[in-house]
Amino acid sequence: MEEKRITPFYTDDHDQLDGYFLKFQELKRKNYPEAKEYFKKFKFGLQRHIIWEEEILFPLFEEKTGMTSGGPTMVMRAEHRQIGGHLEELHKKVQRGDPESDREERLLWDCLKQHNNKEENILYPAIDHQLSGQEQEKVFHSMKTLPEDRYRTCCHHH
Repeated sequence: MEEKRITPFYTDDHDQLDGYFLKFQELKRKNYPEAKEYFKKFKFGLQRHIIWEEEILFPLFEEKTGMTSGGPTMVMRAEHRQIGGHLEELHKKVQRGDPESDREERLLWDCLKQHNNKEENILYPAIDHQLSGQEQEKVFHSMKTLPEDRYRTCCHHH
C-alpha cells in the first residue's frame, strides 16, 4: 500500500475546493440554483479542511516541534478566522440569491490563495518532514472519522 503524504493530499483538496469556487463563479449569473450547489460543496469542504488542520494536523505538528505559540500554525489559525469572515460575507449573498458578489469573492479568493500558497510550500512539507508514516496514517484515520455534522453547517436548512 502506498504511503499517503500530507502535502499532496491537502494540496489536492485545495485544488478541488478551488474548482468548486470557480464553478460557482462561472454559473452564478447563468444558473443560480446550480451555482449555489457548487458554493455549498465549497463551503462545506472548506469548513472540513479547516477543522482537519486545526484539530488534527496542527496540534500534532505543534507537539512534534514544540512550536505552540508564535509558530506557523498560529499564523494559519489567524488566517483561517479571516477566511471564515470572508466566507460568511459571501454566504450571506448566496443565501439571498444575489449574484453581485464579486467583491466578496475577490476578498475571499485573494486571502485563500496567499494562505494556501504558504501551507503548500512551507507548512505541509514541514509536517511531512516531522511526522512518521505511522503518524501520518493516524492523521488520515482521524480525518476520515470526523463526523459530517461538524463541517456541514449552515444557518438554514438546505
